Formats: sequence, C-alpha cells, structure tokens
Amino acid sequence: MTLTLGVLISGRGSNLEAVLGAIKSGEVDARVAVVVSNNPAAPGLSIACDYGAEAVGIDPNGYPNRSDYEAAVVERLNAHQVEWIVLAGYMKLVGKTLLHAFPNRMINIHPSLLPAFKGLDAQKQALDAGVKESGCTVHIVTLKMDDGPILGQVSVPVLPGDTVETLSQRILVEEHRLLPRVIQGLNSPPPQLSPSGEIEGPASLPTDRGGRTTR
Repeated sequence: MTLTLGVLISGRGSNLEAVLGAIKSGEVDARVAVVVSNNPAAPGLSIACDYGAEAVGIDPNGYPNRSDYEAAVVERLNAHQVEWIVLAGYMKLVGKTLLHAFPNRMINIHPSLLPAFKGLDAQKQALDAGVKESGCTVHIVTLKMDDGPILGQVSVPVLPGDTVETLSQRILVEEHRLLPRVIQGLNSPPPQLSPSGEIEGPASLPTDRGGRTTR
C-alpha cells in the first residue's frame, strides 16, 4: 500500500530530496503529498515543487503561540490525509498539538547514534567527546527531544583530523540512505508501540553496514 507522507523541513531539504528521489526511482512505495516549512524562504520548498509536491511555508511568528502555529500545520497536513509525518531537517521542537494529531506516526532523523548526543550540534558534541564512531538515527518522535523509540541507525567512523564539516558530510551521506529505507519499512508492517513506548511486533528495521539489526 502506498503511504501518504507529509514532510516538515526548515532549510535546504537534502533529506527531503533523498526521499523524493527514492520514491521516484521506485525504491520507496510512498508519495509526498505536502511539504511544510516553518521558514517560508527554505530552499527545500523549491525542491518539493520540482517533484510535484505541494510546498507551504507557515511562519510561526504569525501566530500568538506554538499551539496555534501547530494547529495551522495540522490543518494543512490533514487536508492531504497524510498517514505519516517525516521530520527532515525540521529545526523546531514538536509540541503536543502536532504530536496528538499524529500519535506514533511521526519520525525524525538525527545526526548521531542516539541516545548519544541529542539536540543541536550533535556532530560537534561527538568530536568534543572524542568518540571513534558516530552516525545517524531515525526514531519515533515524542515530547522528549530525540528520545523516541529507534527505528534504524547507521554508524560512520570518526577519522583523525575530522572537523564538524567533514564528519557532518559523512553522516549526511548515510542519512540520505537510511531515511528512505526506514520509510519503506513502515509499510511492512508498520511498527507497533506498547503503552510504554517500546516497539512491539515484527517491524522491519534497517541494518548498519555490518548487517546488524539496529534497534
């Protein structure tokens, strides 16, 4: 069954483009019905238009509070009857209004091996900590930042002499591979969550380059 997706972005939209490209090539059985950005000038909105998806900028500064802003986002997503929400470089914390509209149906990609290095500047956090391995994670979104059940991870080495820029680029390559695979896995069958938020049932999870299941 073809999934209907809504994608939230804030900037350049490289992960959005990876998903749209995977859909176009037949790698992912889904369609992006609408792309919403909290930044009306986000370059990713042009990418959405190039692939035929509706692109909408909704500026939170035009609303009195986060709840009203998110209600406007939910209204636009519901107008397209989306089934899953993908946060692809969405640089805002998600609040209760948006989460309650799509409970356990929202995924995010983060540039670290969660639970390590949550929040902003994850690549710098990894370098400052002196770890030898970093990577990216796709997880279910909850009210706690970067804390939901993990659906897939891919690791990358941290090399001698790495900078934030070089490590970020190496991780981004894997983000572009991982996110489409996780989206495709939502179809076969979708993950089921227990009341405690743990993944139940035979969810199809991606593997890292060593072939291990990365729950």
